[in-house]
Amino acid sequence: MKIAVLGGLGLQGKAALADLSKSETVEEVICADVNLDAWEKIKGIIDKKKVSPLKVDASSKDALAFLLRQDVDVVIDLLPVGLMPIAFEAAIEAGVPLVGTNYGHSVRHLNRRAVTAGVSLMPECGLDPGIDLIICGHGVKQFDEVQSLNCYCGGFPERKACDNPLGYKVTWNWDLVLRTQKRESVFIKDGHRLTVPAAEQHDTEMIHKLDFPGLGQLEAVPNGDAVFYTDLLDVTDTIRDTGRYALRWPGWCAFWRPLKRLGFLSDIALDVNGSAVSPHQFLVRLIEPQIQYREDEKDIVAMCNVFEGVKEKRKKRIVSRLLIERDLETGLFAMNMGVGYTASIVAQMICRGEINRKGILSPALDVPYEPFMKELSKRGILVEEEVDYEV
Repeated sequence: MKIAVLGGLGLQGKAALADLSKSETVEEVICADVNLDAWEKIKGIIDKKKVSPLKVDASSKDALAFLLRQDVDVVIDLLPVGLMPIAFEAAIEAGVPLVGTNYGHSVRHLNRRAVTAGVSLMPECGLDPGIDLIICGHGVKQFDEVQSLNCYCGGFPERKACDNPLGYKVTWNWDLVLRTQKRESVFIKDGHRLTVPAAEQHDTEMIHKLDFPGLGQLEAVPNGDAVFYTDLLDVTDTIRDTGRYALRWPGWCAFWRPLKRLGFLSDIALDVNGSAVSPHQFLVRLIEPQIQYREDEKDIVAMCNVFEGVKEKRKKRIVSRLLIERDLETGLFAMNMGVGYTASIVAQMICRGEINRKGILSPALDVPYEPFMKELSKRGILVEEEVDYEV
């Protein structure tokens, strides 16, 4: 296998490179990035005989397509989300399968072109979205009727690293963390579709607590369009309750609620001594340097998916959980491994022909559950499942 990783020197890219390096069936990896300054820093976690750096301007579709035509078997897109459509279009032009990790809203219109080109394109294949969708695709098949499906996932510091008022540190893009707090969420509650505007995301009545084994109570914050996925899985007609939630240590919403109401997340620029600066830009520049992890601190990823419904006329409940911690030896964050390892596993599955449908695919429908979970467990990421029946 020859695999190209776009954005290979980013946080998630490093994890993908490390994983691909260890695979016996991967012969060559191209680490493509616009800036190669960090190349020397990652040599300790990769096989430098297998992985080679290449400077590429990913804002150029032609440059990406040229790279992918160099006998690349599959490409992993770990670029900033704004470059996602360019990468997908380049993959179609080059006729090379692609695995991405961002939400697929901006590329779903490419499905017909991908089918015509005979190319498999898999967005949403990281942690969340990604592992959660693979679990959901498997979980709904364990019921005759699914009545409730709630998905929870979040990354946050271990308790001893919570040394700031947010109780949070960043393992990816702080700007995007803030932007996730400015999108509406779509739910079903008591059988009724409900849209939670971004402005109300942190209101008290919209949040709740989740008990997570080993961690205690976590705060669940509305985050994302849950109904899109119940539609995709064809279970919306029987669903009474569904939602997608981000997990944080308690206090997250109490911190952001007044700031959001005061406009601190606004993108409208203000005149500050002759310079146009938005409150959002100000918070990115002010807070990001203060919420970085030290080398001896761990981040944690917690995921929980809860299914309820009927199987053979009996009430059934399934709870799946996973917990990932930072690897201090390699320095890879839990979030990086959850995203990068997943993309690596699925890219290799496509190379082996285990995933072969063409077009814009979805982890919920197209990633085989058992083989994927077997590969994930080899990397030390275990999904635990509890099943209960009503007597």
